Amino acid sequence: MGDAALRLKRLVEQLLGTPLPVRIRAWDGSEAGPPEAPALVVRNRRAVRRLLWKPGELGLARAWVAGDLDIEGDLYTLLGLVSGLVWERGEDARSLAETLRDPEARAAVRGLVKLAGLPLPPAPPPEEIRRPGHLHTRRTDKRAISHHYDVGNDFYEIVLGPSMVYSCAYWPQPDATLEDAQRDKLELVCRKLALTPGQRLLDVGCGWGSMAMHAAREHCVSVVGVTLSQEQAAYARKRIADEGLADRVEIRVQDYRDVTDGPYDAISSIGMAEHVGAEKYLEYARNLYRLLAPGGRLLNHQIARRPQRDEEAYHVDEFIDAYVFPDGELAPVGTTVTQLERAGFEVRDVESIREHYALTLRQWVANLEAGWRRAAGLTGPGRARVWRLYMAASALAFERNRIGVNQVLAVRTPESGAAGVPLRARTWN
Repeated sequence: MGDAALRLKRLVEQLLGTPLPVRIRAWDGSEAGPPEAPALVVRNRRAVRRLLWKPGELGLARAWVAGDLDIEGDLYTLLGLVSGLVWERGEDARSLAETLRDPEARAAVRGLVKLAGLPLPPAPPPEEIRRPGHLHTRRTDKRAISHHYDVGNDFYEIVLGPSMVYSCAYWPQPDATLEDAQRDKLELVCRKLALTPGQRLLDVGCGWGSMAMHAAREHCVSVVGVTLSQEQAAYARKRIADEGLADRVEIRVQDYRDVTDGPYDAISSIGMAEHVGAEKYLEYARNLYRLLAPGGRLLNHQIARRPQRDEEAYHVDEFIDAYVFPDGELAPVGTTVTQLERAGFEVRDVESIREHYALTLRQWVANLEAGWRRAAGLTGPGRARVWRLYMAASALAFERNRIGVNQVLAVRTPESGAAGVPLRARTWN
């Protein structure tokens, strides 16, 4: 047996300046590290070259997606152990340039170069998408949405289950079924919007039509759902026709900025605003305000990040940007509320449901793992590995309050000041 694992462990610890909390199993069969810990399996030298050329999260992600790295043991446990080294080092973490001023760190890098063999940069996996900047034009937004959502409806059926809802569920109890929790979330949104028969609802980023169908079926409203995904729209239209709701629900492949047939009595935006981008968010809010009738309500359901001391230093997560949500940006909930108010809305309620998203993601991961062979066959092993890693890592991020998710209820309050909201607003609970 060789000694690649021990050499890797020592070199990485030198570079990081801290003990490695996981085992390493290398391509030569060697192992090193705590015997009871889950193992990071380094299948080949190419994995080391990826990390040398892209130290940190993106290099790890490329090695994982390509199958050069794997995990033996519990995925959540390993991610929890390494997150402090990669994802949670904070704003005070040293940059690579600062680290390499240390002679021992430079020696560790030279050792890794020697261990990795010829230091040619491996090509990124084909699942990676990279573009310069975050333009958020109609064309780039459509391309980004297509990258994420046009993976195949069969794949999403495996991950999401029968509800086909790709946003945080609302769990009455932790042991409830995913389908029950998603139904409760859709009903919660409808109650917050105070939907009544005959009203018009605009569902922005309608996905596979679940919100539109629930609102039409349970609350007898007329719904227009818009999405940029051709695959989502085709799937939603078939579901709507099969349930006999085609006279009440219309699904359009349309940018929300191009909707002109207001006013609507209510607007739901569930898990869509993360794609808008900081520079375009006020435009997004103003467009929705324009589309609402006076007294109309907006329910904005959106993932949020923690604020930074220096907001100018915020950058999009490299792995998420390259493999999951191209051009996606997160903002603190306070920023979201401010932008909605600047657009003219009166914000009436903000509810954090952070823990609910962790429960949702863990169920999606379990669904993917249970249907792994079919999922990998449908979309390719690399794409399936992307989804498994991002959902599991996101579950931990929600559990640890690194990110959150909030439902913001806002009203286009008329000049009279009569917002139409009860004195005790949370009558929906």
